[in-house]
Amino acid sequence: MKLHTVDTGLFKLDGGAMFGVVPKTIWNKLNPADDNNMISMAMRCLLIEDGNQLILIDNGIGNKQDDKFFSHYYLHGDASLEKSLNKLGFSSSDITDMILTHLHFDHCGGSINWNKDRTGFEAAFKNANYWVGEEQWYESLKPNAREKASFLKDNIIPIEQTGQLNLINEATVVNPNISFKYTYGHTNGMVHPIIKYKGYTIMFMADLVPTQAHLPIPYVMGYDVRPLNAMSEKEAVLKEAADNSYILFFEHDPTIEACTVMHTEKGVRKQNNVFISEL
Repeated sequence: MKLHTVDTGLFKLDGGAMFGVVPKTIWNKLNPADDNNMISMAMRCLLIEDGNQLILIDNGIGNKQDDKFFSHYYLHGDASLEKSLNKLGFSSSDITDMILTHLHFDHCGGSINWNKDRTGFEAAFKNANYWVGEEQWYESLKPNAREKASFLKDNIIPIEQTGQLNLINEATVVNPNISFKYTYGHTNGMVHPIIKYKGYTIMFMADLVPTQAHLPIPYVMGYDVRPLNAMSEKEAVLKEAADNSYILFFEHDPTIEACTVMHTEKGVRKQNNVFISEL
């Protein structure tokens, strides 16, 4: 097995929304905002190469939405999903399994592309099984008012129409070295892949802990549908991670891809930064 970090580019979100009730005087030191109160966020994915399987976890924002949509998110940076895959010697057609932690647009937008003449949609990963948490799938089809703007039909419905959709439940095995943990505070049934790799345990944090700056328990996003649940879930996961020396992989941190954590008097905090390529 071999793991690769895959950068799909940067975007911006409102800093206040990303840090909820935490005052700007505190979070601005951790992730400085621009004049519009926007902060840069990564859309970092993880590629797992194991035998005949090439497994990708999440795929970024994609490129099929219109200019008005993208104008809200200030895409920047030179990286893209296809460029990053090509740099590793792969293309989208090589992906055998596409695991989606949840179906918010910045995590699954790259799942579906326009077809050649832009009359309809097609799978971006034409040879892949698409894996989505069962609860998250049904949540996305009938979204609550708070999340509706994050569940874009063009990202979601075509996955089922291609015949490539597979729903993850408690019995699902995508790969023997990958297990799944579910959380419900950010969105219903978000799936966190946990990968056993070279004696390490790596947990893909998705939006439970989007950046290293979100490690303190009260630092939860305004986007979370159940913030108190998100806090209790984060507390339990971070305790487990510190007790068992997990590596936490951050999808949205603009500079730090992963770290280990430890118990301190202030709670669980960063121990050491980790680069997946160096494991």
